[in-house]
Amino acid sequence: MSGLALGVEVVVAFLLALFLLHRYGDFRRQQRMVLFATLLAWFLCFLIVFTIPLDVSTTIYNQCVTDKRQLVISPVNRSGQTSNSSVFPTQRVIQVCHKPWSYIPDGILPVFWRVVYWTSQCLTWLLIPFMQSYARSGGFTISAKMKTALIENAIYYESRPPITNHHTPVYVPPKRVTYDLRTIGITAANTWGLFLLVLLLGYGLVEIPRSYWRASCHGHLLAKTYFKVAKLMTEKADAEENLEDAMEDVRAVNETIKYNHPLRKCIDTILRKCPVEYQERLGRNMDDYEDFDDKRNPYPSRNSLVKLHKQVIYAVQKHNRTQVQWQILLDEAFHLEDVAKNETSSTHQFIHSFPSTSSTHQFTHSQPKGCFSKYLYTPAVEWYWECVCRRWCNRLLAVALCVLSVGVVWSECTFFSTQPVLSLFAILIQLAERDYNYLYIEMACFITIFFLCYCVYSTVFRIRVFNYYYLAPHHQTDAYSLQFSGMLFCRLTPPLCLNFLGVIHMDSTISHQQRQQTTYTSIMGSMQVLSFIANGFYIYYPMLIVLLCIATYFSLGTRCLNLLGFQQFMGESDLTSDLVDEGKELIRRERRKRQRGEESESRRREWRERYGEQKEKYAARTRSCYSELREAEDSNGRAGKCC
Repeated sequence: MSGLALGVEVVVAFLLALFLLHRYGDFRRQQRMVLFATLLAWFLCFLIVFTIPLDVSTTIYNQCVTDKRQLVISPVNRSGQTSNSSVFPTQRVIQVCHKPWSYIPDGILPVFWRVVYWTSQCLTWLLIPFMQSYARSGGFTISAKMKTALIENAIYYESRPPITNHHTPVYVPPKRVTYDLRTIGITAANTWGLFLLVLLLGYGLVEIPRSYWRASCHGHLLAKTYFKVAKLMTEKADAEENLEDAMEDVRAVNETIKYNHPLRKCIDTILRKCPVEYQERLGRNMDDYEDFDDKRNPYPSRNSLVKLHKQVIYAVQKHNRTQVQWQILLDEAFHLEDVAKNETSSTHQFIHSFPSTSSTHQFTHSQPKGCFSKYLYTPAVEWYWECVCRRWCNRLLAVALCVLSVGVVWSECTFFSTQPVLSLFAILIQLAERDYNYLYIEMACFITIFFLCYCVYSTVFRIRVFNYYYLAPHHQTDAYSLQFSGMLFCRLTPPLCLNFLGVIHMDSTISHQQRQQTTYTSIMGSMQVLSFIANGFYIYYPMLIVLLCIATYFSLGTRCLNLLGFQQFMGESDLTSDLVDEGKELIRRERRKRQRGEESESRRREWRERYGEQKEKYAARTRSCYSELREAEDSNGRAGKCC
């Protein structure tokens, strides 16, 4: 049963990573190694999160066995207290240690954690940075891309040793330099990860419940959609302009370099990256053979072609992404306007503005796909779901998430207190540990760590650093952003799990209790080597999450971005009203355009149905006439008469 539980978690983690990669990546166009590295990074991170509850339940069982063995050997000392060290200050009677249903035998988890942890660390610090430079390179051959990647990573890591040497005497006393360098490296990586973790977690704990609550306010959601339409229109225009500029440069180079030039293969590679309509327009310069002279005809250099290749890849990716996002956002705006119209409907039947395109342009809020959707998801069911039930479901979910957020903030500020225990999640785990209710322990651990991961990972997916890093759904994320997200996941997951174990008082480095360590904590080594980090940073730094939550609640970051010129949605603020009105006008224009397309399509359909039937009757009559003629010729030897 234990092997089955671990195997199921491996399969679920892999399927979840594969689903996310399919949603954000493109299996047909992107490089296989990029997809494999991203999939492996996400899979390992999800696997760590899913396996932590099993490690906790197994550790609690092993602690029970150890306590029972110590009670048998020395049941009571002179002071009348038992010699075991458990989580609780009060004594408890250990009767029978029931083995958990998901118990993992000794020797499996240590090997499992070492393979998973060190593989993820090699990915985030070595392989993925190299592949990022490789994917972003504009070289025309594998060796040229690898050379560029090696040079960029060498420059990046060359700047690390002086910083490390400068800080080493501060954290590591001279007499203790002989301590395990592996522990120092793990501590440095976890410290950097914890720094990012608190920033992302402080944003997610407030923004996620608030986003679900605002999703129940239809007017706010529609205004935000209008705002996004106006911003995306500007980005779409910029993308089209950049693509035109890049294609103009490609056209000039294509006309300059003849087919017999040594750099002609590079031009052909660039042309294959252009959109199909531009490839047909540009074509290939197939002039007659012509001797080329670099002095008379200044041909572009190979380095300039590499830059042009990189520019074309970026311009095409941005253009395709904005086009797809534009169509999806239009469907979203049309659907929200339909919901606003149907809310006052007395028939309680949901009516779409464009019924012919509602099945081809599916949006998140529209009817679900499936062969039975038209029978189960009827217009009446859709009306009650979209106009009544969805709003209350979002509000209930927002309240539940808000309660969890408050519990996380309280526990992050009080988890260092063991006498008394103030962390809410530690109290829940300890109450379940008294009765050895392993299923409850695993469910409580899974819900807690899943919520923490959801707050952190969803923030990673929402972050957008200009167009340098942007995770766009519907297969529109570039290779660099995919790998950057995998690198962030690998750096954030280990400190997140350590923070979770500290919150539930399963990390003796923080709780200062003599009890059996989880296998995951044991591979991290003793953090006491760096006392300043173990007793200071790990304990008191998470308290800053309160300030970050307050800043997120009052939207201080959004206000600062607006002041700097990066327009963000601020509700009914005057700063965003102009863009909301502009987006509303754009939606009206697109609605009229789509209505004209629907009307013309319906007229063509009617014409085909009307004249297609007559044409079919005429063709059938002609075929029957010819068949009669052939039969008459075969039987009488003369031509028959066609009626």
